[in-house]
Amino acid sequence: MTGAASTNAGQLLALYEQMAVIRRTEKAAHDLFLAGLVKGTTHLASGHEAIAVGASAALRDDDYVFATYRGHHHALARGATPEECLAELMSRATGLCKAKGGSMHLTKASRNMLGSYAIVGAHLPMAVGAAWSARLRGSGQIAVAFFGDGATNIGAFHESLNLAAVWKLPVLFICENNLYMEYTPIADVTAVANPAADRAPAYGIPGEIVDGNDVVLVQEAVGRLADRARAGDGPSLLEAQTYRHFGHSRSDPATYRPAEEVERWLKHDPLDLARGRLAELGVPEEAVTEAEARATDLVQQAVEAAKQAPAADPREALTDVWADGGAAWRT
Repeated sequence: MTGAASTNAGQLLALYEQMAVIRRTEKAAHDLFLAGLVKGTTHLASGHEAIAVGASAALRDDDYVFATYRGHHHALARGATPEECLAELMSRATGLCKAKGGSMHLTKASRNMLGSYAIVGAHLPMAVGAAWSARLRGSGQIAVAFFGDGATNIGAFHESLNLAAVWKLPVLFICENNLYMEYTPIADVTAVANPAADRAPAYGIPGEIVDGNDVVLVQEAVGRLADRARAGDGPSLLEAQTYRHFGHSRSDPATYRPAEEVERWLKHDPLDLARGRLAELGVPEEAVTEAEARATDLVQQAVEAAKQAPAADPREALTDVWADGGAAWRT
């Protein structure tokens, strides 16, 4: 499914339901953290749902996806279940990574969602490598690297764009620009207005900007750029403008953000925009309500299942370190 023209009412309703599932899963993670059932911290992506869902809808199932530590939405969009994700956050044996990854490292390799990475920008060269592999094998796959605006001031960003351009690789760089690099406004420390898109031309790469809260526009843009990469025309960059509803992490109350800015962006909510599009397409309100109810039920069941799941077994800590499942060091 590629492009806005192919997004009919039924398909858009399915995308809306997927975003509703992600929003409710994030809310559950927030509540479970406050209840003391999630240790460490979380970096919630509430407000970013349209980027993950719209992009995934435009990709093939075998395309490679790499995300940041704010990656719950990407894991879910690429096939992880709410139960797997919440169990992982709660250190349960049934977690997506058997409790070895936690909130910041959700990975579903069976669906080519090849990880969420805590080191800012570290996964961009990995996506370049995956794209190189796809080109060498002639598989027609592309690699997609999702990253935040702060990563555009990291060396790996520039190194990755340069090498991808030199080798004309099938990789798509997608910046989730939520205006803040942790606590600092990206505009305060960056010489260009659009930290990702304005830099792409320096490497001979097309740089585009899209409303990252509109799932249809994201799907159309990613579909077009993915087709370009598969055709052998090389990498491209998409800057998706969005806004996180919470602070950088659970320890951040985000009081540094102007109240009027927060209010303005909350009125531009991805789910609200999708509901508006559904209404324009003539989808009955009851159908939207039913989709929301299904999302609520699914996440509620996931919460209960995760709570009931057994704790991770410490004896499993050193398994899955190597491809053969073992942990023995080798040279």
